[in-house]
Amino acid sequence: MVVIQAADALRDRLAQAERVAFVPTMGNLHAGHMSLVEIARRHGDCVVASIFVNRLQFGPNEDFDRYPRTLEADRIELEQRGVDVLFAPREHEMYPVPQLYRVQPPPIADELEGAFRPGFFHGVCTVVLKLFNLVQPDVAVFGKKDRQQLKIVRGMVQQFNLPIHIESAETVRADDGLALASRNNYLSATERVEAPRLYRTLRAIADEIAEGRTDYANLEASGRADLAKHGWKVDYIAVRHGLGLRIPHPEGLDHPHLLIVLGAATLGSTRLIDNVDVVPKDGED
Repeated sequence: MVVIQAADALRDRLAQAERVAFVPTMGNLHAGHMSLVEIARRHGDCVVASIFVNRLQFGPNEDFDRYPRTLEADRIELEQRGVDVLFAPREHEMYPVPQLYRVQPPPIADELEGAFRPGFFHGVCTVVLKLFNLVQPDVAVFGKKDRQQLKIVRGMVQQFNLPIHIESAETVRADDGLALASRNNYLSATERVEAPRLYRTLRAIADEIAEGRTDYANLEASGRADLAKHGWKVDYIAVRHGLGLRIPHPEGLDHPHLLIVLGAATLGSTRLIDNVDVVPKDGED
């Protein structure tokens, strides 16, 4: 595996690659990231992973400065998994001048995560588009844990006519159900025991819907109340239609197979997000 920091060197290395599969990350890698790498290996003869903590997607009071940076451990892990190129640019390589041009995401970017993290998806879409321009992959792999991000990136690729196939990967979970995430490292031992409650809450709501309940607002409110009772600060619990993340029909006309339950809540000082399909399924939404 070669480690590259400069855009020109990256282009030179990839010039002769026949089919490039790309896994963009912010580092501090875990088994969830490795599942993306495994998928990428099935879709390209040259696998590129990037590690870049993107300042643009962090709000002024968020954790950019303390976000875990473990480049050497990540490098070893990626090399062992058969990654061909690690692109680890410095900030001035990605943003040599102030980034005045930014991607304007669709209205859904102002809901759910976007409602609580204003400008988040502007930063995500801008850096992903820049990375796509640098790597020029044939396939890029994103995890379903960040479901809203996956859908917005897929829409951006479609609307900008980018010749990239977006492959999705199932959420990887610990044995107790907690979705793997770099921010899990912030949890204390006591919080780590409590953390799977978010997944259990979403799964319980999903199971109720699968059994025929369509009073989505009541289910959302019940989920928020249960988490709050156990010390969580809840941003949202939301039932949405999978294709566009729209609010489901109030009379329950949407098929349960198409519905998703999403949630975001803070435990202690750690904000966690997760989502589940009402009817578990693999592959595309």
